[in-house]
Amino acid sequence: MLTFDAHLDLSLNALGGFNRDLRLPVHEIRRREAGMTGKGRAGGTTAFPDMRRGKVGLCVATQLAGCMPGPSPIAGWMSPEQAWAETQGQLSWYRAMEEAGEMRQITTVRQLDEMVALWNDSSIPDDKKAIGYILSLEGADSIRTVGHLEKAWEQGLRAMGPAHYGVCRYALGHDQVGPLPAGGKELIQEMDRLGMILDVTHLSDDCFWQALEIHQGTVWASHSNCRALVPDPRQFSDEQLKALIERGGVVGAALDAWMMVPGWIRGKTTPKEMGLKLEVICDHIDHVCQLAGNALHSGIGTDLDGGYGIEQTPEDLDTIADLARIPDMLRKRGYKEEDIANIMHGNYLRLLRGALAE
Repeated sequence: MLTFDAHLDLSLNALGGFNRDLRLPVHEIRRREAGMTGKGRAGGTTAFPDMRRGKVGLCVATQLAGCMPGPSPIAGWMSPEQAWAETQGQLSWYRAMEEAGEMRQITTVRQLDEMVALWNDSSIPDDKKAIGYILSLEGADSIRTVGHLEKAWEQGLRAMGPAHYGVCRYALGHDQVGPLPAGGKELIQEMDRLGMILDVTHLSDDCFWQALEIHQGTVWASHSNCRALVPDPRQFSDEQLKALIERGGVVGAALDAWMMVPGWIRGKTTPKEMGLKLEVICDHIDHVCQLAGNALHSGIGTDLDGGYGIEQTPEDLDTIADLARIPDMLRKRGYKEEDIANIMHGNYLRLLRGALAE
């Protein structure tokens, strides 16, 4: 079944210190990283051939570069100008992948429908198809001034989460307590003016509620799970999930282990000792569906290879191609085919058709 993954840090893996050629299969990338140290090394799950094998033909692909205080292996830039330059390099990589025929950027409904038609065309082998992507920015630190957001929009940026971890320039991350700074309010107002999708993932609780009040356009949670199942501020409370449902939003279920099950200690707990299986993600999907009373607000947003690898994913997941097993898991829980299709791709496609220009 066609799968839409609402959160993949593809450029982070190609650049960002990982230096992975995502045109190679995952197992070849792992072979080349054998003996390397560092989180996620020789344990990646995501590359273009494996996405195609699992029919992950459409995704939200991110840029990521922050200015959070303190050392960080992902986003430790010392100034917004440096962070902006990093995201421009990431954009350049996406453009190179487009030129190579590996990816195709989506900024309009027409382009979206063309990519859906391509992936539904059985006369073309899946391994010959480009992967369609919506460009998103995870954390707004690299937006040098609010005025620079329009430049990013012109480059194709169609979604953005104002915060990542920590004290960010325009918002506070989920691991913080407090409201939006003045610049954050202005930034979200500008997002609304441009028609940019607000990704509420990673926002502190106070920032979450403020952002929803300011932004009157399309909202989604690209990679977020349920606090009722995993009691941690990184997840969303039932009250927050209901607010997203009321706004017509979609919540992408994430496969980062510490977000899937309670009691996980990053860097210490292992998938095997926890007995963590891929099917656990269906618990989070089902929880959102039960709150909504339908299957119109749950989706997939794996965050696979978001700075970690198989040491922090379900033990029965080898590569992103294993997402193709989720429909059968949902069938066993009594989900109808229409509902499964909506969860795997339809809900995010419906949202995008309402958010993108014709």
